Amino acid sequence: MPRKSSAKSKEIKILGIETSCDETSVALLQFTINNEQLTIKKHLIATQIPIHARYGGVVPEIAARTHVAEVVSLLEKTVGWSKLTTPLIKGGRGDFDAVAVTQGPGLATALRVGFEAGKTLAWAYGKPLVPVNHLEGHMASAWLVPANRRNWKFPILFLLVSGGHTELVLMKDFGDYKVLGRTRDDAAGECFDKTAKLLGLPYPGGPHLSKLAVNGNPKAFDLPRPMINDPSLDFSFSGLKTAVRQLLERTTYNVQRTTSENKRGTKYVVRGKVIDDLCASIQAAIVDVLVSKTIKAALKVNPTAVAVVGGVSANPMLKSELKKALRKACPKVKFLAPAKGLYTDNGAMIAAAGLWNLMQNKKLPAWRNLDAEPDLDL
Repeated sequence: MPRKSSAKSKEIKILGIETSCDETSVALLQFTINNEQLTIKKHLIATQIPIHARYGGVVPEIAARTHVAEVVSLLEKTVGWSKLTTPLIKGGRGDFDAVAVTQGPGLATALRVGFEAGKTLAWAYGKPLVPVNHLEGHMASAWLVPANRRNWKFPILFLLVSGGHTELVLMKDFGDYKVLGRTRDDAAGECFDKTAKLLGLPYPGGPHLSKLAVNGNPKAFDLPRPMINDPSLDFSFSGLKTAVRQLLERTTYNVQRTTSENKRGTKYVVRGKVIDDLCASIQAAIVDVLVSKTIKAALKVNPTAVAVVGGVSANPMLKSELKKALRKACPKVKFLAPAKGLYTDNGAMIAAAGLWNLMQNKKLPAWRNLDAEPDLDL
């Protein structure tokens, strides 16, 4: 747990705002200092998937404009800001103690919507503004699970895997991180989504690919495992994406619909094999690399726990195979993961990471001196 604050208050209420990409989220956490009890008072997420699905991917300017309306609506539903005590300029104080907001990394225009909302609240109610690294937020998503907090002993090895990031990070303490390895090109989540798009699956493709993979043969297609035997802890997924594209280009009928249907509905065929098999082969290739590198890192740094976080951490095969590999290679190492609803970008993880900063008694810069940082790193 974070070191306790010297603040006299027994409770901290922190508001979290997340707008780094295509999901708007606001959450209110309450942390009781004397018994270290954490409660998610409110947590709302507004997804933009239906909006971006028509374009086959996230359009940054559309995402930013959508955030403008959604962040106002979610703040109203979370803290009833329009009904709060009159702002500071007229003597009000608000019903929260601090505002945590994603500073980066992320889409520049999208980040600035949430960041400006946070700065406005900090100014209006005289509250501290806590800038949060989005990647640290994903780490904090696992900390939100009570069972995980009981096993939260350093050092902890994180496999942070999402649409934009694939990294192995060693957490030595709150705020003390060492990046052991990262992708040199595409992230694992991007590889899921882009290969799914090549197969003509709906946006976002990754989850659809994983669902089809459940009924497929992961050995049907011989796909590469990029850098799996490389001595470094870095990743690379662009070669796998290229291999799938080339496989489809060599096929007379890239993805052809059959006239027969089975219990799962319409079948698709790639080189005489159902698309489920190709999806399973793609997923197996990605998971094999992620698990292999994570185990290699765990054996190297000897952590007390391994946590998998980020949007791809929702993948059932990844969690299952990583658990199995850990039991075999590192039987004493705990396995941690976020709870359902906390895998993808969300305000609760941003509030939790903001809470870490507050409990560490870190000196916060004045909100006037802060701005969004799209390329922010750990």
